[in-house]
Amino acid sequence: MASLKGCVAVVTGASSGIGEATARDLAARGATVVAAARRADRLASLASSVANVHAFECDVTDVASVQRMVDGTVAQFGRIDILVNNAGIGLTGPAVQVELEDWRRMVDVNVMGVLNCTHIALKHLVEAAAGPRGVADIVNISSVAGRKALPGSSVYAATKFAVNAFSDGLRQELASKHVRVSIVAPGFTKSEFIEHIRPDLLAKIRASLEAMPAMTAEEIAETITFCVTRPAGVSVSDLLVRPTEQER
Repeated sequence: MASLKGCVAVVTGASSGIGEATARDLAARGATVVAAARRADRLASLASSVANVHAFECDVTDVASVQRMVDGTVAQFGRIDILVNNAGIGLTGPAVQVELEDWRRMVDVNVMGVLNCTHIALKHLVEAAAGPRGVADIVNISSVAGRKALPGSSVYAATKFAVNAFSDGLRQELASKHVRVSIVAPGFTKSEFIEHIRPDLLAKIRASLEAMPAMTAEEIAETITFCVTRPAGVSVSDLLVRPTEQER
């Protein structure tokens, strides 16, 4: 894979799981990584353990917070070459049992969070693409649920379908500006993701979730790194990555 030395990458949802693993992997490839998330203590621990990772507390649903993070990144490091929109939640469960607020939170984080970060960072990505590297990258983390809705995850699936549509439309708009837009859609992955589910619902489905074949966060991070280390003339638009034993 190509080195990312000299590149500045922003990774949201970087305090655990796929986001943390991605921050570590991009830094290992030479990138300067801004790890953004709400849990400042987790970010501080990550930044202290990886030399090229820098913590920035950020709530992707708060436009002012995202603006501060992007402005702070550019002020300190001069550019943004890579944006990984990873922050997301999945408050799944039967529609008749979940709260409307759970649905609203998923839309706020999974859809508006992606839009907020992309909109505010976009001009910097376009500027970076015009530089020596000749390309910039946006990687949006979707899900296998963005391809097929299943009972209990209808709204989560709707948010990921939205991410897919936004990503492909944006890809077409930005192609001539040399800003690549990639979708990475993981299947079941070991992370803290299930802990977002309400405790009463989680208690009913935990055993079935824990029995499912799962990938590691590091395996998905490697997929994200693959996308952003392609030659400038190659764009990986859409990758669906499942555990080998996952049937749907």
